[in-house]
Formats: sequence, C-alpha cells, structure tokens
Amino acid sequence: MAKKSIETLVGLFVLLGIAALVFVALKAANLGNFSNGDTYPLQARFDNIGGLKARAPVRSAGVVVGRVTSIKLDPKTYQGVVTLNINSGVEFPKDSSAKILTSGLLGDQYIGIEPGADDKNFVAGDVIKQTQSAVVLENLIGQFLFSKAADASNEAPAAGEKK
Repeated sequence: MAKKSIETLVGLFVLLGIAALVFVALKAANLGNFSNGDTYPLQARFDNIGGLKARAPVRSAGVVVGRVTSIKLDPKTYQGVVTLNINSGVEFPKDSSAKILTSGLLGDQYIGIEPGADDKNFVAGDVIKQTQSAVVLENLIGQFLFSKAADASNEAPAAGEKK
C-alpha cells in the first residue's frame, strides 16, 4: 500500500513539473495571455520595424495595453504596416505617437504609445500618424565609427604639411 501511494505522489510531481514547463514555454513565446477581451484595431506605419514580431506587447507608461496582431509591407510606400489590438478600456487621443522600443539593451522589441493632448480619441481602424521607427544597433555603431574616422582624417596633417 505504501509503494502505491509513493508512486501516485511521484506521478503527481511529474505532472506538476510538465505543467510548469508548459507555462514557462508559453511565457517565453509571449503566448501566456489567453484572455480574448474586447479590443479595437489601430494601424501604424514605420520606415523600419527592426525585430518587431506579431504578438509583441503594446505598452503605455510601462503597462501592457494591447498586442501587435500583424505586420505587413505596403507595396506602394515600402513601409511596414503594423496592426495593433488595443484593449477596449484604454483610449488614446488622436495626436498620440507610437515608437518601436527595446526592453533593455538587447531585449525584445515592443510598441510604446505616448498619449497626446487632443480632445478626440482614436476609434477602431484609425492610423497613428506620428511614429518613430526602431533604432537599429548596427546602424548606430556604423554611424559612430564613420564619424570617428572622419574626425581622425580631419585632424591628420595633409602630405607635406607640418603640424
């Protein structure tokens, strides 16, 4: 009898471990939020979306207020068109801006919305006009190196000149 109860406890422990692994996997894949509450869609256009992915969070003041549902390329303007689903209890003024931001130095990217001061709010299907594209770390490093090389060449004396 004691052996059977120990086997049952071990089985429960293994099931609990599997459930914990599934939970961690869903959180890591950004699928941990199963709520399908009421939302409304907004769109934003960016010149460069960087590493932004579908299901990325939309945050305002650090609070998750929605999710990215799709990312497409506009064939006419060659801009990334990002569709956001914003929780229905959250309303933003029409002059709000959207930025692609990064969690930490090398973390995941998300959309940050900064509220404006307009009296009218976005409604379903509106487009956020004021956007700021993702900052690409490689481009920043390249610009920094190029500017340092240009500074060094300006400081070096020309051939035949004495300093």
